[in-house]
Amino acid sequence: MNTEAEQQLLHNARNGKSEEVKQLLETMKKGEIIFNINCKAVERTQERKLEELLLRAAREGETGKLAALLNRSNPPDINCTDQMGNTPLHCAAYRAHKHCALKLLKRGADTKIKNKNGQTPLALAQGAEMKQVLGVGIAKVTNKILKRYEGLLWKSSRFFGWKPYWVVLEHGVLSWYQKQADVGNSNHRQGCKHLTQAICTVKNADGCLFSIKCFDNTIHSFKVPKASQQSRENWIHAIEDHSAYSTHYCTQEQQSDDEEDDDATSIAELQDSLKIAQSCQQRLDKEISSFQSMIKSSENPEGIPTLFLRRAEEISKTARETCEALSNCIKLFTRQEGVRNLKLEHEQEKNKILSEALETLATEHHELEQSLVKGSPPLSILSEEQFYDAISDSESEKSFTGFETVTSFSFEDSEDSSDTITSNMSEEKAHKNRETLSNGIKKHRTSLPSPMFSRNDFSIWSILRKCIGMELSKITMPVIFNEPLSFLQRLTEYMEHTYLIHKASLLSDPDERMKCVAAFAVSAVASQWERTGKPFNPLLGETYELVREDLGFRLISEQVSHHPPISAFYAEGLNNDFIFHGSIYPKLKFWGKSVEAEPKGIITLKLLEHNEAYTWTNPTCCVHNIIVGKLWIEQYGNMEITNHKTGEKCLLNFKPCGLFGKELHKVEGYIQDKSKKKLCALYGKWTECLYSVDLTTFEAYKKSDKKNTEEKKNNKQMGNSDELDEMPLPDCESVCVIPGSVLLWRIAPRPSNSAQMYNFTTFAMTLNELDQEMESVIPKTDCRLRPDIRAMENGEIDVASEEKKRLEEKQRAARKNRSKSEEDWKTRWFHQGPNPHTGGHDWIYSGNYWDRKYFSLPDIY
Repeated sequence: MNTEAEQQLLHNARNGKSEEVKQLLETMKKGEIIFNINCKAVERTQERKLEELLLRAAREGETGKLAALLNRSNPPDINCTDQMGNTPLHCAAYRAHKHCALKLLKRGADTKIKNKNGQTPLALAQGAEMKQVLGVGIAKVTNKILKRYEGLLWKSSRFFGWKPYWVVLEHGVLSWYQKQADVGNSNHRQGCKHLTQAICTVKNADGCLFSIKCFDNTIHSFKVPKASQQSRENWIHAIEDHSAYSTHYCTQEQQSDDEEDDDATSIAELQDSLKIAQSCQQRLDKEISSFQSMIKSSENPEGIPTLFLRRAEEISKTARETCEALSNCIKLFTRQEGVRNLKLEHEQEKNKILSEALETLATEHHELEQSLVKGSPPLSILSEEQFYDAISDSESEKSFTGFETVTSFSFEDSEDSSDTITSNMSEEKAHKNRETLSNGIKKHRTSLPSPMFSRNDFSIWSILRKCIGMELSKITMPVIFNEPLSFLQRLTEYMEHTYLIHKASLLSDPDERMKCVAAFAVSAVASQWERTGKPFNPLLGETYELVREDLGFRLISEQVSHHPPISAFYAEGLNNDFIFHGSIYPKLKFWGKSVEAEPKGIITLKLLEHNEAYTWTNPTCCVHNIIVGKLWIEQYGNMEITNHKTGEKCLLNFKPCGLFGKELHKVEGYIQDKSKKKLCALYGKWTECLYSVDLTTFEAYKKSDKKNTEEKKNNKQMGNSDELDEMPLPDCESVCVIPGSVLLWRIAPRPSNSAQMYNFTTFAMTLNELDQEMESVIPKTDCRLRPDIRAMENGEIDVASEEKKRLEEKQRAARKNRSKSEEDWKTRWFHQGPNPHTGGHDWIYSGNYWDRKYFSLPDIY
């Protein structure tokens, strides 16, 4: 049997090469070659192997292997997918492998294919350069002259039917007024919608009707009057142009300092060109001077000696080189100026569209404030369009990219009396010299040196409106919105409930171990509740260690990447009973009223005594009301915990709040064996506790609860279905315990002074604690030694602000110096590698940190 002939047959058949197929079949009939005409299964296995190699090459950035695979006589499908629906282009874009992406694009890779999460390669692209490679087509939109479009349309209202409005399309914003004379007066505007990611739909049955689905999933329906000179097609074309315009400028990311010049001529190139020109000019000056001296000293001026002619030719040649060098230099400067002018135009357009959006928000906010003072509803609420105009679908999955870390802001005043704070401070000082308990374990502090500052005097709006057009992660927020911890220390709060790991290690039943691991995974996010301060972004090379003999673990973490920001950590049990490690890359999305943080990265727990490894990813965290209203936090999404030895899985669903807050903080799920048979149910709240219960009992309770809920809904008058902004107040704050349930975990109560201490838990209070003995042991990169965090903890807010600014400038300068010398940053305690259990990209601990041999450490503070 000829396997190569079989592969060629299927390859030709798949690509519609009928002549080649015919020739192969005729050759087989003649008996020259023998192959199986039904060779699909064998061929598909071989094809899949090649596709996996192609996906791996794109994922790892192996350009040579990728090119070799594509250059085969029967190359793998360039748009093949992995289990998550990612194509090779998805993989190359996510890992920022530019050269791999370019090769794939040249071979016809489809940029519009979406994975199972509905993401295109552009949506996954990391870095401005990669996004530029994938998004060339988007920029064409900005070269079109966007025209204002307006006219009379009928608009649908949920309760008031169709009403005529004068509709205006301008700068990517759709606005409607009662009459044409009101245009230009924002006080008379009845409503508006930004057309970012808007989609137009039509019904063939009605040639006048069209609908617009906006980025927040609200749907607005319009009709073109039959007597109008404007057609439905004209309106749709205009809306699509403005939607593309708004989408481009509202979703465009700001480039980082070390990426912003990738599409422009580099300063080094300009400097080299100038040096060459200057060198040629100096040579020309010397040649001219020498030539003039020879003429003056010549004894025969009437005749031209051969030497003179030779020198004249050299001068002419040098002059030509100089002209060419100067011409090239001028071209580079001209190109540079063109790029900068284009960037300026883009930023001006982006400024214009975002100014309009923020101005609308500010106006509505002002109206609401005035209504509270005067005791009457604002104009916008009196209009039925404000609340009954749009039909709300499910929450949109599309989003804008934003903060580098879980950024949120607090506007609450301290509610408890200062006497409590003073008492706690005094107690801390009184016990300063008594640092150990009677059993020899170190006693940790229970308060911070200084309470948090009130944030009521600081307006986020005043900061944001000065930064219109910037990516939110690039905005330098005042230090008042921070909490005195680094993000590395915030990660360490995963370890607060380490006793659950120790408990799991002692259990002999794998099902019971999975319950404890699930409880630990849920407890890891519990400390985020009401923590609305932003942790300090770690500097590149920053580290943090924590040794807790009382809790039986030690941990080391390092900031291993700055663009994108990646934090790696490694913890181990002091009794060698477990290893816990992971790397976190927070992917943030800005929704206008909230910030959503998806903590990308794999978390791994190994129970050494049982030779078991568990992996999972954390749920999404969302901070609501970042501009207007009281801040509140929720966690939602699915968490899948896998035991890679037994095949068991725990599937947990962190429920979103819902319309009336009934599901707020709830967690529900199941433990199933490797054959997907459900073994038991888990339920609780991530802010409070987690229980396990028999599967039959849980299902019966759910049915009963669903029936009661439906009865309550029927008895209630349904209100507006807009997205819930204010923090919901559930009917019952505690979990309703199902009979027969077993408590797996309950959160420890926070200290009485927590509200004045950034809502820290008792564990969080200790994370930045520093004594003389510790200071002499830890490396100089430990974030306990960061002067801005230390100053903020001590209540020196001005010093903290100045130090934060100094450290950021120092980090930028260091990055530029490395760029000039072409020196790559080298991590100290972690290295990149595949996760040993999932095969996914991870950062692996290199070891030797606890040897305490710290040399050649970077000076980052």
